Amino acid sequence: MVSSNTVELLREEIPVKQQPLTLSENIKTGLVLVDVVNGFCTVGAGNLAPKESDERISDMVKESVRLSKAFSERNWPIFALLDCHHPDKPEPPYPPHCIIGSNEEKLVPDLLWLENDPNATLRQKECIDGFLGSTEKDGSNVFIDWVKSNQIKQILVAGICTDICVLDFVSSVLSARNRGFLSPLENVIVSSQACATYDLPLHVAKTNKAFVSHPQELMHHVGLYIARGRGADIASEVLFD
Repeated sequence: MVSSNTVELLREEIPVKQQPLTLSENIKTGLVLVDVVNGFCTVGAGNLAPKESDERISDMVKESVRLSKAFSERNWPIFALLDCHHPDKPEPPYPPHCIIGSNEEKLVPDLLWLENDPNATLRQKECIDGFLGSTEKDGSNVFIDWVKSNQIKQILVAGICTDICVLDFVSSVLSARNRGFLSPLENVIVSSQACATYDLPLHVAKTNKAFVSHPQELMHHVGLYIARGRGADIASEVLFD
């Protein structure tokens, strides 16, 4: 386990600029949920789910639910990415996870209501990067269409994992925005409270050559830091007018 002193030192050496965000109707905002599914968030649900209760992941789910309810109550658009895979199409270096039909690919119980919410668009993705995973066979992109049809000026991103699927999605969206593919989107904001990553301590990683250590707090910070460096804003908390 990485010591708290190490994490604090990292935060001093590579600080992440973040501040509270207040959302209002003045700027059209969409909420993007990245992989808040059983296979990553529900204890014991699968190979990549937490083995025991995980405070960081639990808090992420609670904040994602709070944000989703607030957006839905205001009839603001929500885009939920759901990691899913066919059993005959592995995703190395990860073990089988979120197999279609396993229930791992389903939203966590507290978000299942989004399946019937008129404000929500659900998209199954078969890859780490949800932006690429939103591309159809004809070359169209469901996420791009969602941004344009809702005339979204900024997106608020929540989910798991901060340094993997969230970061890949954010990086691709920023690149697409910079290329002019996502007009009228201007701002990409990551909620630090509504994101989380997994924990794999070094002593556990050493028990299997296929494992790579992954200290949770450290990698969460690194994910936010890189997202900020790519051009995203980081919200320390999210408030509503």
